[in-house]
Amino acid sequence: MSLKTGIEFESETGTDQKHETHESDGNLLPVCVSPEVQNTIDKVLSSDDPLDKADFNPIDYINGIFPTEQSLSNIDDVLNRMKAKIRQLDEEIRVVVRGQNNVEKAGKEALEEAKQVIAQLTSRIIEMKAQAKKSEQMVNEITCDIKQLDNAKKNLTSSIIMLNNLHILVEGVDKLEEATQKREYAQAAAILQSVVDVLNQLENHKHIPHIRVLAHKVETIRLKLAEQIIADFHSTFEGPNSKHSISHNQLRLLAEACLVVSSLDSRVKHDILTWFVNLELLEYKALFQENQDIAWLDKIEKRYNWLKKHLMEFEDRFGKMFPIDWEVSECIAIEFCKVTANELCKVMSNRLSEINVKLLLYAIGKTVTFENLLTQRFSRSISYERKDIKQISFSGLISHCFEQHLNIYVDAQSENLSKLIEQFVDEYQKTKNNEILSAEVFPSAGILFTQYKHCLVQCVQLSTRKPLVSLTTTFQKYLREYAHRILQNNLPRVGGPSLATSSLSSGGVLSAATSAAGILQSLLKEGEVTRFTKSELCQICSILLTSNYCLETVQQLEKKLQEKVDPAFVDNINMKGEQDLFHGIITSCIQMIIQDIESGCEPAFNVMIKTQWSTVETPIGQSAYVTTITNHLQQIFPFIRENLQEARKHFTQLCNKFAVIFIPKFINNLFKCKNLSQGGAEQLLLDTHTLKKVLLELPGWESVVKTAPGSYTKTVIKGMTKAEMILKVVLVPCERIESFIENYNKLLPDSDENELHKILDMKGVRRAEINLLLEAYRNAPKGDSKDIHEAIQNNIDHESSKIKRLENLIKKNVKV
Repeated sequence: MSLKTGIEFESETGTDQKHETHESDGNLLPVCVSPEVQNTIDKVLSSDDPLDKADFNPIDYINGIFPTEQSLSNIDDVLNRMKAKIRQLDEEIRVVVRGQNNVEKAGKEALEEAKQVIAQLTSRIIEMKAQAKKSEQMVNEITCDIKQLDNAKKNLTSSIIMLNNLHILVEGVDKLEEATQKREYAQAAAILQSVVDVLNQLENHKHIPHIRVLAHKVETIRLKLAEQIIADFHSTFEGPNSKHSISHNQLRLLAEACLVVSSLDSRVKHDILTWFVNLELLEYKALFQENQDIAWLDKIEKRYNWLKKHLMEFEDRFGKMFPIDWEVSECIAIEFCKVTANELCKVMSNRLSEINVKLLLYAIGKTVTFENLLTQRFSRSISYERKDIKQISFSGLISHCFEQHLNIYVDAQSENLSKLIEQFVDEYQKTKNNEILSAEVFPSAGILFTQYKHCLVQCVQLSTRKPLVSLTTTFQKYLREYAHRILQNNLPRVGGPSLATSSLSSGGVLSAATSAAGILQSLLKEGEVTRFTKSELCQICSILLTSNYCLETVQQLEKKLQEKVDPAFVDNINMKGEQDLFHGIITSCIQMIIQDIESGCEPAFNVMIKTQWSTVETPIGQSAYVTTITNHLQQIFPFIRENLQEARKHFTQLCNKFAVIFIPKFINNLFKCKNLSQGGAEQLLLDTHTLKKVLLELPGWESVVKTAPGSYTKTVIKGMTKAEMILKVVLVPCERIESFIENYNKLLPDSDENELHKILDMKGVRRAEINLLLEAYRNAPKGDSKDIHEAIQNNIDHESSKIKRLENLIKKNVKV
C-alpha cells in the first residue's frame, strides 16, 4: 500500500477535521476557536499560508505535498524546510515573549506614576473647592452690602424727591395765591399745572396732614380762579364798558385766563364756552325772530351770510384769545345750526300755508350747500391743526327740519307725474291711427323712468327716511297708471279701435289677470274667424317690449330704493305688485298673439274636418290644409320673432305656449275626422309627420339660428308623437279584440276609455263592437310603464321609417 493510500485511510478513520489539531498523548486533538476570535486573528495576521487557515487539515496538507509515491523521494528536503521554519518561529516567539516582559515592567512603572499624578490633582481640587467656598461667602457678603446701599440710595432719593416736591408744592401754593390775587394768569397757569402734577405724584401720601392741608388749599385756589375768571369774562363782555371796544390788555388777560381754565375742571371750560357762544348768537336770535320778514324761507341765505360774516369778525377779534383746541368757531357754528333748525321749524309751522315746493327746494338747496361748506371748512381746520379730534359732519344739522314738510315735495312730484301720464295719453291719441311697421319700446317709458331717476336723486339729498318711502308709493301709483292707461288700454281689438276698458274700478287699477281675460274673450266671437293686422301685431309686440322694459327697470328701481333708504325703512320698499302687473301684461300680449296664430289655422282645420277621409284610397302627398297651416305659421313666426328681438326669452315663451295649445287642438280635430279608410288614416299620419317637422323648425325658420329651444322641442315631439300613435291605432285592425287592445295599450299607455271611444269613432266601428272593445279594454291588464314607453319608442322609430318609405312612394307617384 502506498503512503497516499495509508494517509487516505487515516482520513477515513475520522481524523479529517476542518479545524486545527494538536497532539496530546500521542493523538491529534482539534483546537476549537470561536468565530469572533478567528475573525480577529484573520484581521491581525493576514496570511495565505495553508497552515494559518482555520480549517487546516494536516492529512490534506501532506497529500498535497506528496501527491504520488515518486514525490516521497524529496521527503528529507521537506523535513529540513519544516524544521528550519519551526526554528524561525521559535525564535520569533522568544523575541515576543522577552518584549512582553519588558512592556509589563514599563507598564507597571507608568501606572505608579499615574497614581501619583492623580493623587496630586485630587489634593489641588480639594484646595480649589475650599478657596471657591471662601470666595462665594465673600461675594454674598459684598452683595448684601450692595443691596443695603441700593435700598439706602433708593430711600434717600425718594425722600429727596418727596422733600423737593413738598418744597415745590409749598412754594407753588404761595406763588399761586399771589398770582391769583394779582390776576397774573400766565404765571398762575404755569404754576397751577406744576402744582397739579406734584399733587398727582403725592397721591399716595395725602394721608400726611401737611400734604392734605396743602391739597385742600390748592383746590380752594382752583375754585377761586374759576369764579374769578368767569367774572372777568362777564365783566369784559357784559359790563358797563363792554359797549366800547375791548382793549388789547383785556384780550391778553382773558387769553392767559383760558390757559388757566385748561388746567381747571372741564365744567369750567364748558360753562364759559356755552355762555360765550350764546352771547355771540344774541344778535342773530334778535335779528331773525320768527315774526320778522327776514326770517322767512325766501331769505334763508341771509341767515347763512350772517354766520359767515360773524365768524370772520370773531376770528379777527377774538381768534387768538382762545386756545386752538377749544375750537370756538366750530362751537359757534354748531350752536348756530341748532338754533337755526329750531327757528325754521317754528317759522314753517306758523306759515305752513305759504310753503310751496319751489320755495321749499330753494331753502333746502341753500341749506345743504351751507352745511357742506361748514363741513369742508372745519374738516380742513381740524385735520391740519388737531388731527386727534374726531371730525364733525354738519350734514343734516339744519336740513333735517325740512323733513316733516317734504310731503309738499312728494305731492308736487305726484302732480308732475300725473301731468306726464296725461301727456303720454294725449300723444298716443294723436298717433294711434298711424300704421306701425316694426315693434319698439315706447319712448314714454324711458321718459317716465328718467323722471323717476331725477326725483330719486333729489329726494335722497333731502331725506332717506319717510319722505323717500312716500315717494316710492307715488312711484308705484304712476307705474300702475302707466301700465293701465298706456299699455293695457292700447292693446288692439280685432276689427275695431283700441281696447279701452274702465280705467279704475272702485278707485283702483284693474288687475292684469282680469284685463287679460276680458281681452281674450273679446277677441273671437263664436263662429267667426278674425285676425289682427300686421300693424296691430306690431302694436302688441311694442306693448310687450315696453312691459318687459318696465318690468326689468322696476326691479332695478326697487333695488336702488332699498339701497338708498334708511335701514329702518327697507321693509317698506316693495314693488312686487307692480312687477306682477307688467308681467301680466306680457302674458296677455303673448296670449293675444297665440290666439291670432290659432285663428289663422281655423280655416285649415275646418277643411281638415270636412274632408271625406273614407274615400281616400292612397296617400297622394301633403294635404291642402297642411299646406295652408304651414304657410301661415312660416309667415307669421319670423314676423313675430323679428319684432321681439329685444325680448328673446318672451319669444321662446310664446313658442312653448303655442305648442302647448296648438297640438291638443290638432289632436281634437283629428278626433273629429270620422270613418277613416286605410288610405285616409295613412294620409293623416303623413300630414301629422309633416306638421311635426314644420313645428320643430318653426322657431328658427328663416333665421341664422336654426336650433329650437329644448323645452319647445320636447313639447312638440311628445305631443305630435301622441297624434301619430293615435293614427297608428286607427290603422290597427280591430277584428281580433285582444290583439287590438294589447296594441292600443302599448301605443297609448297613458290613454283612457274616453279616448279609446273617440278613436273607435274615427275608425267607424259600430256601436255593438265599440261596447265589446271598451269592455275588453277595462278588463285588460296594464303593462309596466317602462316596457310600455320602450315599446312606444320602438313603434315611433318603426313608424318614422314607414313614413319615410311612404313619402318616397308618394314622390314617385307624383312624378308618374
